Amino acid sequence: MQDHPVSRFPVPSVDELPDDIRLRIVNVQEKLGFIPNVFLTLAHRPDEFRAFFAYFDALMMPKASGLTKTEREMIVVATTAINHCVYCVAHHGAILRLRAKNAQIADPVALNYRRADLSPRELAMLDFAVKVATTSHALCNEDFEALLEHGFSDEDTWDIGAITAFFAHGSRMANLTMRPNAEFYALGRSKPEQHH
Repeated sequence: MQDHPVSRFPVPSVDELPDDIRLRIVNVQEKLGFIPNVFLTLAHRPDEFRAFFAYFDALMMPKASGLTKTEREMIVVATTAINHCVYCVAHHGAILRLRAKNAQIADPVALNYRRADLSPRELAMLDFAVKVATTSHALCNEDFEALLEHGFSDEDTWDIGAITAFFAHGSRMANLTMRPNAEFYALGRSKPEQHH
């Protein structure tokens, strides 16, 4: 996969990027040991890069919330698989394995989350997210009540839906523009990793 270009669109040199974008990319590279292609691809349009990652941070790294970071990654993996997004499933599957400390969680969540070894709470969360991803026009009171019965607040429900909707956009942009880094396929599968 490394023989192929990162993106079908121009990829700027990190050195020529605006300071704020360059700093974010360098920080990610220092943490992971490589630069995820989403950063390089979206840097082609700095204003969209900033908007995308501002919303990403608000949804995926909140200060306080009822959803764990692991649950957030489960939502991304289950719903981007529906969107047939190889980049998102590879990237967020790796993060899910690391956050859950479970090498065997991401593949079943992507392929058929109902067969994954998940709690009833996690299943209810993904049932809701998948409905938002596939038939959001059919959401009804019973869908919201099912989340309440599993301890999700209204704010949590908003987060589940917003993460699903945001990554519907992300999946489509990834399918349009980029390919996954080869490094994602191995992360979190065998030996313990230091990345978070």
